Amino acid sequence: VWHLALFGSDDCLSVQCLNAMGPDAFCFENVSGYTNMKKYPYLWLCYSGEIYNHKKIQQHFEFEYQTKMDGELIFHLYDKGGNEQTICVLDGVFAIFLLDTANKKVFLGFRPLFKAMTEDRFLAVCSEAKGLVTLKHFKAPFLKVEPFLPGHYEVFDLKPNGQVASVVMVKYHHCRDEPPHALYYNVEKLFPGFETETVKNKLWILFNDAIKRRLMTDRLGLGLQLVAATLLKQLKEAQVQYPLQTFVIGMEDSPDLLAARKVGNHIGSEHHEVLFNSEEGIQALDEVIFSLETYNITTAHASVSMYLISKYIQKNTDSVVIFSGEGSEELIQGYIYFHNKRWSHLENTELERSSQGIYLMISLELRVPFLDHHFSSYYLYLSTEMRIPKNEIEKHLLRETFEDSNLILKEILCDGITSVKNSWFKILQKYVEHQVDDAMMANAAQKFPFNTPKTKGYYYHQILEHHFPGQADWLSHYWMPKWIDATDPSAHTLTHYKSAAKA
Repeated sequence: VWHLALFGSDDCLSVQCLNAMGPDAFCFENVSGYTNMKKYPYLWLCYSGEIYNHKKIQQHFEFEYQTKMDGELIFHLYDKGGNEQTICVLDGVFAIFLLDTANKKVFLGFRPLFKAMTEDRFLAVCSEAKGLVTLKHFKAPFLKVEPFLPGHYEVFDLKPNGQVASVVMVKYHHCRDEPPHALYYNVEKLFPGFETETVKNKLWILFNDAIKRRLMTDRLGLGLQLVAATLLKQLKEAQVQYPLQTFVIGMEDSPDLLAARKVGNHIGSEHHEVLFNSEEGIQALDEVIFSLETYNITTAHASVSMYLISKYIQKNTDSVVIFSGEGSEELIQGYIYFHNKRWSHLENTELERSSQGIYLMISLELRVPFLDHHFSSYYLYLSTEMRIPKNEIEKHLLRETFEDSNLILKEILCDGITSVKNSWFKILQKYVEHQVDDAMMANAAQKFPFNTPKTKGYYYHQILEHHFPGQADWLSHYWMPKWIDATDPSAHTLTHYKSAAKA
């Protein structure tokens, strides 16, 4: 038996199990989502996702395709130049598990992934940790499951005895660097020039290009007003006939509902409003933590609404791919705490830190143009002065870039701070307070020695422990503001947020 397996589920990467009858006789059993090609009989690929630039790269290198699959590009690139040639060229959102039987190599990386390896070199990989924690191996009673690092790929050797050994883990991309695949796009050099109008023009071009690259499906749904308006404009220009659907979720009288309704009417989308009450939100909390596999406090707070709207979309529409504004708050400093002047010297590090965990929190088949490599690297290249909140308005540079475009209503663009009356945060905070007593908090360090909770966020840690005992280190650390001695990461607890809300 060859000690290498890839597992998943229909909700993850797909059900895949890889076996071999010996070091030279490889075969797949019970596999969906894998392929190999007659032209490259020594390569086997498990692949999930979309490669945005596959047609452009195919034309550039004049590859002769045998299929209509965008993933076929991986075979041609790997055969041409190995894993380094492959990774630097691809632009998209996907996971790769490539087996090279000729050179006895395994190439693994991208998209949210988890991996586990036993002492006897049994390797298991899945897009969700829950697909690994219950696996049993005849020499390993317990699998240590860990998140695969974002922005990295890993290469393994297949030993003559069938064991797997990691050769190298490579960080192939940093969010501040211009992506290597930019060479294959017809765009001007991104970085030179800091004049305000030049910067705004480049942001406009890069954001539109980010939307256009992600138009690879005919069943779309939308989040965030700027993404929706820009996409609808491009669909009209391309004379696409089907209606664009937009979605918003909120509690009754939420200002977000009203704002999204105005935007939907303005751009002419097929608009959906999803209402939820406090009881529905609280009931969903356990499933949210189980699904996201994290007890991070702010993630739990924010993800309930995403979970509920995802269920609505799945049940009531045929939308498969959803465009979203995820990542914009982290990249473009939309959170209230970015107003604090004392953090300006930490700005670059803080932006990267706040963005680092997003890759594990994105659900559905989300397309996130704000996290496009071209757009994000250019934005992070800009000076701190251009990026920080201006006149108490966050995202001011983005607002100024699009304010005269007629894509978004100006009153929506200028709404920098929403109401906090009877907020979801307060409702959830009140509920959690009643679930954790003082005796539980006094025993917190003994019960949870790793990432010991300092607040009633203990409740979230407890839920994860119930579902995944002993896996607290899936969350490397609680996110906390750097400039104050905080015990709760929520912006609602910060002095600046409270002052802004009163204003």
